[in-house]
Amino acid sequence: MVAIAVEAARTFGFTTLSCSSTGNLAGAVGAAAARAGFDSCVFIPAGLEEGKVVMAAVYGGKVVAIDGNYDDVNRFCSELIGDEAGESWGFTNVNLRPYYAEGSKTLAYEIAEQLGWRLPEQIVIPIASGSQLTKIDKGFRELIRVGLVEDRPYKVFGAQATGCSPVARAWADGHDVIQPVKPDTIAKSLAIGNPADGPYVLDIATRTGGAIEHVGDDEIVDAIKLLARTEGIFAETAGGVTTGVLRKLVREGTLDPEAETVIVNTGDGLKTLNAVDSGVTATIKPSLEAFKAEGLA
Repeated sequence: MVAIAVEAARTFGFTTLSCSSTGNLAGAVGAAAARAGFDSCVFIPAGLEEGKVVMAAVYGGKVVAIDGNYDDVNRFCSELIGDEAGESWGFTNVNLRPYYAEGSKTLAYEIAEQLGWRLPEQIVIPIASGSQLTKIDKGFRELIRVGLVEDRPYKVFGAQATGCSPVARAWADGHDVIQPVKPDTIAKSLAIGNPADGPYVLDIATRTGGAIEHVGDDEIVDAIKLLARTEGIFAETAGGVTTGVLRKLVREGTLDPEAETVIVNTGDGLKTLNAVDSGVTATIKPSLEAFKAEGLA
C-alpha cells in the first residue's frame, strides 16, 4: 500500500513522507521512508497504544502526537498541506491518497491467490476510513474482469466497534449519509469518526447482499481470546472487531456459517497488549511441592 505512495512522492518531488494515522499506517510510513531515503514525520492522536508509537518512532523519523482524535489529526494535516511549511510533504492518505488507497487492492489479490484463484463466498472487513473495504471489493471486481477468477457472487460485510460505528449506524437506520461521531473504543486503529469512504461502504454492502455490524469493547476482547484459543492467532483489537462481528452475524442468521468466509485481521496483538490481561495463571516457588500445592499438576 505505502510502496505505491512512495513512488508517487518521488515522482512529484516531495522530500518528506508523512501521514495522519491511528498507528498502523504511521509505522508503515516510517519504515517505507527509511528504506526509500525520505525524511518522515507522522501524526497520531495523543494516547495511542505505546506499542504503535514505538513501532512508528523506531525508524528514526519524527512522530508528533496531536491532542485530539484521529479526525482532529486528519484536519490538521489538511491544513499543513495548504501551508508553505508543508508544500514539500507527501501525505500518503491525504494528497497522495489515490495512490495509497489503490495499494489496498493487493489484499484482494492475495486472498484470491491463496484460495487457489477463486473468490470467497463471504468476507468480513474492518472499517476505519472504509478505504480497505472499498478497494478489496474493487480488487475482486478487477480480477473477475480480467478473467483470473470465476465471476460468481460474493458478500461483503463491514465490521466496526460500537464506540465508533457511524457506518454501522447509518446501515441500521437505512441512511446513505454518514453522521460523524466522536470515537470512544479500545479499537483505536479503527477509531475514525468521520470515515471518508463510508457512503461507498454502504453501497458495496447493499450491492453484494452483505451488511455492516458493530460490537462493543467487551465483545472485542472476548473475540481476541476466542481467535487465539481456537486458531492460534493473536490479533490486535481490529481483529477482535472482525471476529466479534462474524460471531454476531452468524448468531443473528445474517451470515451463512456453511459458506467459505474470509475474515480480515489487520494487526498483531503485540501492538495492543493493554486490551487483554496478562493471563498469568499462578506465581510459585521453583519447587515441585509448590506446583502441586497450586493444583496445577
